[in-house]
Parts: sequence; C-alpha cells; structure tokens
Amino acid sequence: MVLTDKSILITGGTGSLGKTLVRRLLTNELGRPRKIIVFSRDEAKQHHMRLAYQHRTVATDEVIYHNFEELVEFRIGDVRDFHSVSSTVKDADIVFNAAALKQVPSCEYFPFEAVQTNVTGPENIVRAIREHRLPVQTVVGVSTDKACKPVNVMGMTKALQERVFLSANLSCPDTRFICVRYGNVLASRGSVIPLFHEQIRAGGPITITTEEMTRFLLSLDDAVNVIFGAVRGARRGETYIPRVPSARVVDIAAVLIGDRKLPIKVTGIRPGEKVHEILVSEEEAYRTVSRGQYYCIRSILPEVAGKGSEPQALTGEYSSAGNVMVRERLGAFLDSHGLLIPEPSEADELLR
Repeated sequence: MVLTDKSILITGGTGSLGKTLVRRLLTNELGRPRKIIVFSRDEAKQHHMRLAYQHRTVATDEVIYHNFEELVEFRIGDVRDFHSVSSTVKDADIVFNAAALKQVPSCEYFPFEAVQTNVTGPENIVRAIREHRLPVQTVVGVSTDKACKPVNVMGMTKALQERVFLSANLSCPDTRFICVRYGNVLASRGSVIPLFHEQIRAGGPITITTEEMTRFLLSLDDAVNVIFGAVRGARRGETYIPRVPSARVVDIAAVLIGDRKLPIKVTGIRPGEKVHEILVSEEEAYRTVSRGQYYCIRSILPEVAGKGSEPQALTGEYSSAGNVMVRERLGAFLDSHGLLIPEPSEADELLR
C-alpha cells in the first residue's frame, strides 16, 4: 500500500479538508501510516481536534504531553515561515499542502496576505526540500478551479502555487511534485450551502449573487478521493481533476427552500467572483488525458512531461456551465449527501 509506514505531513491540517484527510488516512485505505503530522498556526483548532481524537469533550489532564508519541501529532507553525516549515518537512515522506487563504473577497482586499500563504508557503516547502536535500517522496499541492484562467487574487495565487510545485520537479528531481484541482466543496467553510441553511432557518431572504452563476459540486470525501487518486496514479508534474456534476446556484437555493415561501434576493457579484467555474481551460485541454474517473493535465514543461502517447481527453474547456443538473436530479444529489433541510415545521410556519 502506497502510504504504509510513511510519515505524512498535512499543512493546514485543522481546516475542513485537513480534518477529512486525517480521518480518511486513519482508515488505512492507502496503508497504515507511521505518523500523521497536523501542521497549522491555530492552536485552538489543534486543541479541539486533539480532544476529538482522544474521545474527550474536556481536557482533564495535560493532553499535549504524549503528543510526539501519538500516531496523529500536532505541530504549531506557519507555512509562511521557512524555519517552521523546514523543521517539520524534514520528518515527512509525503506532504499534503492544504494551507491556504481561500476566501475570494478577503484575498481581494488583502492580496499580499494571499501571496504569502498561497505562494511563499509552497515555495518554502520546495526550498526546504531543495536546500536541505530532504528525502521527501511526494508533495501534493491542493489547488482550486479559480487557478484556471484566474480573474481574482485567490485564483492568481493558487495558479502560482501550481507552477511553484510543478516546476520543482526540475530542481528537486528525487521528489514527485503533483497537484489536484477541484471546485466548490459541499458544506465546507466558505461554501454557499451552510449560508443558505442559515438564511432559511432565519426566515429568509436567501441571497444569491446572480441567477446565471453555476458551480461544480463535490463533497469533502470526493475531494480526498481526488487527492488519493493522484497519490496512486499521478506522474511528476501532473494535475488531477475530478469529473463532477454542476448546478446553478439559484437552483441550489430553490431546492433547499423546498415548499417554504421564502424570497430569493439577487445581491450582485462579489469582488473577484466568477460566474462559472472552469477546471480545465481550452489551452490545457491539449495536454489533458483521461485517468480512470479523473482528467489529468500533463506538465506544461517538456522536460517534466516527456513524450506521452495517451490520447487527448477534451476538445475544449471543462466548465461548470456545461452538464448542469436539472432541479430533480439536484434534489436527489443534495439529499444523498444529507444536505436537504427537513420539511417545514411549526416553527417554519411561524416565520411565514
């Protein structure tokens, strides 16, 4: 098994994806790791995550005492700081870089903060491996649809993250650097669905930015599946893309509202927001091949890509504007992921 007896580092390990990744790693589906290192700068989130894995609600003793003896180990640090990155990467065989500033409006207002986390952070990982000649086997960069044809700061910095990692295959030839790229994650922090739930329970209105907006839909477990698929099958310099359904955001709102008589309010597009998500651009389509249930974008660098014989899998861009689910199918999809709100109750009736 590919992760058997490996030391695994997850930067941003206390985030939505990081926590799901830890949970899945502990099922041993890719082998039993020797160590899982959760690296983040949020001590409160680390504390609560540690308690959860010790099946406690309250710390009755000094729970950090055996930290470095546990399978899941927590380390305070920041990907922006080269020293803390170096001191942690040196103990890793596999690195999952999930640390990111990912809120689109926040990145627009504070672009250099996004650069430091989303670009300097990945460069610190590469630099640590290169300068200290660390025997890291694989680094997986977690990217976003917004990195494809970027129009906002978050996407621009994530696009640079991809290039920092993928070009590192040349300067660190003993390490495999690969990426994954996916769109909107259902019910994660920053996702629109928790916002819609909150607005519905508050009696509305339900706010959407524009009626034309579409989004790809995948769960946190689907996101981890993409990461695991890349770990299993990606070659150096490749980016894995999931094949997932998409929907209009106004249809998501309508399905969640159901029979409730609640208004939908159009508020206008937020700073830096895209109308449609794109996971593979027209230019990248020429380098895109099929790998089972995933698309795979081969490296733009010929020294890394080599000569491939796999047929081109796409003739144009892969966008959320295509293959949009009708409301009936969307309702079944959201229900299968446990995201529908129960039918109107007496409390709902009072809000009408």
